[in-house]
Amino acid sequence: MRGGRSLAETLESRLAQWSERSGVRVEIWALPATDVPAPVGQAVLETLNEALANVERHSGAKVVSVAVTAGRDGLRMTVSDHGRGFPAEKAGRGIARMRAAVAEVGGTLSVSSVKGEGTTVTAAVPRRG
Repeated sequence: MRGGRSLAETLESRLAQWSERSGVRVEIWALPATDVPAPVGQAVLETLNEALANVERHSGAKVVSVAVTAGRDGLRMTVSDHGRGFPAEKAGRGIARMRAAVAEVGGTLSVSSVKGEGTTVTAAVPRRG
């Protein structure tokens, strides 16, 4: 990633900065033990940034949980909060931007939200053969 840092180091730094600025506590459940191709790492960072912006703008959550793992099957990122949630028909431009970033590297994005219970965003990028 940037400046010779691994994806895990970049994610950890980004999450710490965002938490400090937003006042929302971040629980890091997992960070990738291996690096990924630069375009995949960039897509993950773009998606993470948008997911965190949505948490800050819309959720009212005090805590967000993040897990990013890279393995034989590819990369998986989950961002979950216990905020307001929203009905599916209210999905906005931020979700479209996340889907586009992940699709550019062959991945998929799913968003699960329950009004009053929170939202989980999951991105999955398969390993290229």
